[in-house]
Amino acid sequence: MTRRFILTGAPGAGKTTIALALRERGYTVVDEAATDVIAETPEIEQDGAAFLARILHVQRQRHAGATGALQIFDRSPVCTLALAEYLGARPSRELTSAAEQEGGYERTVFFVRLMDFIVPTAARRIGLEDSRRFERIHEDVYRRLGYTLVDIPPAPLPERIKAVIAGIG
Repeated sequence: MTRRFILTGAPGAGKTTIALALRERGYTVVDEAATDVIAETPEIEQDGAAFLARILHVQRQRHAGATGALQIFDRSPVCTLALAEYLGARPSRELTSAAEQEGGYERTVFFVRLMDFIVPTAARRIGLEDSRRFERIHEDVYRRLGYTLVDIPPAPLPERIKAVIAGIG
Protein backbone atom coordinates (compact mmCIF):
# COMPACT_ATOMS: atom_id res chain seq x y z
CA MET A 1 0.00 0.00 0.00
CA THR A 2 1.28 3.45 -0.95
CA ARG A 3 1.57 6.06 1.77
CA ARG A 4 1.35 9.67 0.58
CA PHE A 5 2.31 12.46 2.95
CA ILE A 6 1.81 16.18 2.40
CA LEU A 7 4.47 18.71 3.35
CA THR A 8 2.88 22.14 3.44
CA GLY A 9 2.95 25.63 4.90
CA ALA A 10 3.09 29.24 3.82
CA PRO A 11 5.39 30.56 1.10
CA GLY A 12 8.92 30.92 2.41
CA ALA A 13 8.51 28.54 5.36
CA GLY A 14 11.18 26.14 4.12
CA LYS A 15 9.07 23.31 2.66
CA THR A 16 11.08 22.95 -0.51
CA THR A 17 14.38 22.97 1.39
CA ILE A 18 13.08 20.17 3.61
CA ALA A 19 11.73 18.30 0.58
CA LEU A 20 15.09 18.48 -1.19
CA ALA A 21 16.89 17.21 1.91
CA LEU A 22 14.44 14.30 2.16
CA ARG A 23 15.02 13.49 -1.53
CA GLU A 24 18.78 13.45 -0.87
CA ARG A 25 18.09 10.86 1.85
CA GLY A 26 16.31 8.60 -0.64
CA TYR A 27 12.66 9.56 -0.12
CA THR A 28 10.35 9.93 -3.12
CA VAL A 29 9.44 13.61 -3.20
CA VAL A 30 6.89 15.11 -5.59
CA ASP A 31 7.71 18.74 -6.39
CA GLU A 32 5.43 21.70 -5.83
CA ALA A 33 3.43 22.76 -8.90
CA ALA A 34 2.81 26.49 -8.38
CA THR A 35 6.47 27.52 -8.60
CA ASP A 36 6.85 25.72 -11.92
CA VAL A 37 3.58 27.14 -13.27
CA ILE A 38 4.78 30.67 -12.45
CA ALA A 39 8.17 29.99 -14.04
CA GLU A 40 6.62 28.59 -17.24
CA THR A 41 3.95 31.27 -17.71
CA PRO A 42 4.40 34.20 -15.31
CA GLU A 43 1.51 36.13 -16.87
CA ILE A 44 -0.95 33.41 -15.78
CA GLU A 45 -0.96 34.85 -12.26
CA GLN A 46 -3.04 37.74 -13.60
CA ASP A 47 -5.95 35.37 -14.27
CA GLY A 48 -6.78 33.79 -10.91
CA ALA A 49 -9.06 31.09 -12.32
CA ALA A 50 -6.58 30.02 -15.02
CA PHE A 51 -3.72 30.11 -12.51
CA LEU A 52 -5.52 27.88 -10.02
CA ALA A 53 -6.68 25.50 -12.78
CA ARG A 54 -3.15 25.16 -14.16
CA ILE A 55 -1.70 24.46 -10.70
CA LEU A 56 -4.34 21.78 -10.10
CA HIS A 57 -3.64 20.22 -13.50
CA VAL A 58 0.11 19.99 -12.80
CA GLN A 59 -0.54 18.65 -9.29
CA ARG A 60 -2.74 15.90 -10.73
CA GLN A 61 -0.13 14.98 -13.34
CA ARG A 62 2.56 14.73 -10.70
CA HIS A 63 0.32 12.74 -8.37
CA ALA A 64 -0.46 10.26 -11.15
CA GLY A 65 3.21 9.91 -12.06
CA ALA A 66 4.50 9.38 -8.52
CA THR A 67 5.95 5.98 -7.71
CA GLY A 68 7.18 4.28 -4.58
CA ALA A 69 5.62 2.89 -1.45
CA LEU A 70 6.20 6.15 0.44
CA GLN A 71 5.72 9.51 -1.27
CA ILE A 72 6.10 13.03 0.08
CA PHE A 73 4.22 15.79 -1.74
CA ASP A 74 5.43 19.40 -1.61
CA ARG A 75 1.85 20.75 -1.43
CA SER A 76 -1.50 19.28 -2.52
CA PRO A 77 -4.84 20.39 -3.99
CA VAL A 78 -5.82 21.49 -0.47
CA CYS A 79 -3.00 24.04 -0.71
CA THR A 80 -4.42 25.27 -4.01
CA LEU A 81 -7.81 25.67 -2.35
CA ALA A 82 -6.12 27.72 0.39
CA LEU A 83 -4.43 29.80 -2.32
CA ALA A 84 -7.83 30.51 -3.89
CA GLU A 85 -9.11 31.70 -0.52
CA TYR A 86 -6.00 33.84 0.00
CA LEU A 87 -6.41 35.41 -3.45
CA GLY A 88 -10.11 36.01 -2.89
CA ALA A 89 -10.88 33.86 -5.93
CA ARG A 90 -13.88 31.61 -6.16
CA PRO A 91 -12.60 28.04 -6.43
CA SER A 92 -13.91 25.92 -9.28
CA ARG A 93 -15.99 22.84 -8.52
CA GLU A 94 -13.08 20.79 -9.82
CA LEU A 95 -10.67 22.37 -7.33
CA THR A 96 -13.10 22.06 -4.42
CA SER A 97 -13.75 18.42 -5.30
CA ALA A 98 -10.03 17.63 -5.62
CA ALA A 99 -9.29 19.24 -2.24
CA GLU A 100 -12.18 17.53 -0.48
CA GLN A 101 -11.36 14.07 -1.79
CA GLU A 102 -8.68 12.30 0.13
CA GLY A 103 -6.66 11.53 -3.01
CA GLY A 104 -4.94 8.77 -1.11
CA TYR A 105 -3.09 11.21 1.13
CA GLU A 106 -2.42 10.39 4.75
CA ARG A 107 -4.67 12.45 6.99
CA THR A 108 -1.60 13.60 8.95
CA VAL A 109 0.04 16.57 7.25
CA PHE A 110 3.44 18.11 8.02
CA PHE A 111 2.81 21.85 8.44
CA VAL A 112 6.08 23.76 8.14
CA ARG A 113 5.89 26.93 10.20
CA LEU A 114 7.32 30.22 9.02
CA MET A 115 10.69 31.44 10.15
CA ASP A 116 11.01 35.16 10.95
CA PHE A 117 12.14 36.04 7.42
CA ILE A 118 11.27 35.45 3.76
CA VAL A 119 13.82 34.94 0.99
CA PRO A 120 12.37 36.44 -2.21
CA THR A 121 12.65 34.40 -5.42
CA ALA A 122 11.37 34.86 -8.97
CA ALA A 123 8.19 32.99 -7.99
CA ARG A 124 7.97 34.12 -4.34
CA ARG A 125 7.22 37.81 -4.25
CA ILE A 126 5.29 37.77 -0.99
CA GLY A 127 6.33 39.61 2.15
CA LEU A 128 6.46 38.17 5.65
CA GLU A 129 3.15 39.68 6.85
CA ASP A 130 1.25 38.42 3.80
CA SER A 131 2.87 35.02 4.22
CA ARG A 132 1.71 34.95 7.85
CA ARG A 133 -1.84 35.71 6.70
CA PHE A 134 -1.58 32.93 4.11
CA GLU A 135 -0.28 30.57 6.82
CA ARG A 136 -3.41 31.17 8.92
CA ILE A 137 -5.70 30.58 5.92
CA HIS A 138 -3.74 27.51 4.93
CA GLU A 139 -3.97 26.01 8.40
CA ASP A 140 -7.68 26.75 8.59
CA VAL A 141 -8.43 25.05 5.25
CA TYR A 142 -6.55 21.88 6.21
CA ARG A 143 -8.26 21.70 9.60
CA ARG A 144 -11.67 22.41 8.07
CA LEU A 145 -11.16 19.43 5.75
CA GLY A 146 -10.33 17.17 8.69
CA TYR A 147 -6.58 16.85 8.43
CA THR A 148 -4.36 16.55 11.50
CA LEU A 149 -1.43 18.94 11.36
CA VAL A 150 1.99 18.05 12.69
CA ASP A 151 3.80 21.30 13.36
CA ILE A 152 7.31 21.56 12.02
CA PRO A 153 8.45 24.60 14.01
CA PRO A 154 11.13 27.11 13.07
CA ALA A 155 14.42 25.37 13.76
CA PRO A 156 17.68 24.47 12.06
CA LEU A 157 17.15 22.29 8.98
CA PRO A 158 18.44 19.02 10.53
CA GLU A 159 15.88 19.31 13.34
CA ARG A 160 13.05 19.94 10.88
CA ILE A 161 14.07 16.95 8.78
CA LYS A 162 14.21 14.74 11.89
CA ALA A 163 10.69 15.87 12.86
CA VAL A 164 9.28 14.91 9.46
CA ILE A 165 11.07 11.54 9.39
CA ALA A 166 9.86 10.79 12.94
CA GLY A 167 6.30 11.62 11.89
CA ILE A 168 6.48 9.31 8.89
CA GLY A 169 7.37 6.47 11.21
